[in-house]
Amino acid sequence: MARSAKPLPALDWLKPRLAVSRIVSLLSFLALTVLLLVWNLAFAELPDKLLWVILAFQLTPLLLLAPGLILGNARAHAWTCFVVNLYFIQGVLAAFDPSKALFGWLETLLSLSLFCAALMYTRWRFQYQRRLAGES
Repeated sequence: MARSAKPLPALDWLKPRLAVSRIVSLLSFLALTVLLLVWNLAFAELPDKLLWVILAFQLTPLLLLAPGLILGNARAHAWTCFVVNLYFIQGVLAAFDPSKALFGWLETLLSLSLFCAALMYTRWRFQYQRRLAGES
């Protein structure tokens, strides 16, 4: 038994949702990056050499995704959904350590908001492009 295709939302319905989800994903992305920088530079008690290795290791995935996110690429937002799970896991693990609880909860919250916003942006962007191509 074949399912009938669900109709695509109207362009007027998609435009504001695209804008909001893109803004939320960019703000969450920026806040997550700033949180990692501030935590590691100001609060983490690490030797200087190890500090820069950890910063490079933590920020490289985000920096690789940054150009696509800034340009509004739907595939970059989709990849962000995969990559941000690493930060979610790190945040949950840090939240159980009393000395890192605030950092852990902030990282978990920011990664969760980035995941949801990037996921919705990807979905709505592909629907928007399909609607522009003439699908109904």
